[in-house]
Amino acid sequence: MAAGVLSHEVGSQGKALSPTREWNLQCAILKCVAKGRVPPSLPLIYESFTRYLVEHKDYDKDLLTLTPATWDFCFKGLVVDLEDGNLVKLAEDGTVLRATHGTNNLRTEEIIKHYGPKREWKHFNSLNTTFTRSTKYYFYDNYFDLPGALLCGRVVDMLRKRGNEVNSDFWKDMVAAIDHNYNTSAFKEDAGWYFPSVKRDPGRYLQPCSESVKTWLRSMKSAGKVLLLITSSHSDYCRLICDQILGKDWEELFDIIITNALKPGFFSLVPQQRPFRTLVNDVEESEGLPSLDKPGWYSQGNWPHLHQLLKTMTGNPEPKVVYFGDSMRSDMFPANMFGKWETVMIVEEMEGEGVPRSDAAETYEAQVEPQEKKGKFEDQGMKAPSAPSEQWGSYFVDTHKTPGGDEESQKLTWCCHSIHKYSTMAIPSVESIADLPLDYKFPRFSPNKPCTTGYYPRPPDSLLKKCQSQSS
Repeated sequence: MAAGVLSHEVGSQGKALSPTREWNLQCAILKCVAKGRVPPSLPLIYESFTRYLVEHKDYDKDLLTLTPATWDFCFKGLVVDLEDGNLVKLAEDGTVLRATHGTNNLRTEEIIKHYGPKREWKHFNSLNTTFTRSTKYYFYDNYFDLPGALLCGRVVDMLRKRGNEVNSDFWKDMVAAIDHNYNTSAFKEDAGWYFPSVKRDPGRYLQPCSESVKTWLRSMKSAGKVLLLITSSHSDYCRLICDQILGKDWEELFDIIITNALKPGFFSLVPQQRPFRTLVNDVEESEGLPSLDKPGWYSQGNWPHLHQLLKTMTGNPEPKVVYFGDSMRSDMFPANMFGKWETVMIVEEMEGEGVPRSDAAETYEAQVEPQEKKGKFEDQGMKAPSAPSEQWGSYFVDTHKTPGGDEESQKLTWCCHSIHKYSTMAIPSVESIADLPLDYKFPRFSPNKPCTTGYYPRPPDSLLKKCQSQSS
């Protein structure tokens, strides 16, 4: 939901082989302070989209029926090619590592037929340099819209079964389904299926964060840091989420709250930047603000005006900002490229590949999750979304065959490469660092270091294996 920013000053450097930077935090904006209960949320999101297609667009009712094993297809980082109904997993250089037509795997010869002997995806340069969306493709990079990838695949399967031509027309219906469930008035009007379900039973879909995270936030504020919360969610939904995950007094934790930020547009430069607006009973004032002059709760806005306010609040003409987020498109890329902020990416897939959870997170979950519910989804065959997929493999590394040969090599995925390029560091959750001192020195990603440097508390298994095989 919201994105995290921590402004900091540069501290001392570590050893030459493992350079680090201390974060002497001045101000903070936080995204992923707590995560939703992903397994129950995924079926709800999928059902919300699908029911719209079935009830309003005459799609087959069979789309509503899923088995737990079906969720293996849900994999963060996929790109759906809207022109032909293929979904692709990309390597760091834009070659196609794996692909499906609908939900069905394409064989090597079929991939070559679609993408040529070098397996090059033709839109890669556009996506890789802008991270913008297109009428020709869609990039799935966060859990909130991830079930849409599964639905896209199944819709293509349905169209093929009907004997219909597969082209980008189906995407208009997908966009309509998303808008029906997620538009800014849907929460207030109880429209769609998603918001009404969450409002009825927020505890089923939203997991409260641990006390260690709240203590971490309070300690930063006590140390004179400015804390901010930025989210593209509307103010009414943001309030419900934060009430559930941070407690009723959550507003006291933050100096500035920005809702309906419409990221990544929040980072746009003149003349595209939107003004900040004040809110009255969750309704935006029609008149935009010429600048941001004081802390408070605002809607929409832009980073240059926010940056000016941070200068005033910190007394620093060049405040450094560290921004926490979980979306490459909405958070990491624009904050790094346009805001020139330090960025920390929340990568839950690290836990799916052997990175241990923090003691605080383990202890807290044992307290809040009834024992009889543990393993419920796994026992039914539903994999955790952050775990490697049988169909798609690892989020970080994959095997690639050289064109015209049988030689196999391990390649970084495009998602993994992007993390190293646009993030200062990566962590599996905020809990993983909440118990550390505020002046803890973290390793950082750098072109001059091994690709494993920058993950805390350690790199995922597939990256470690890749580095070991290269050095042996």
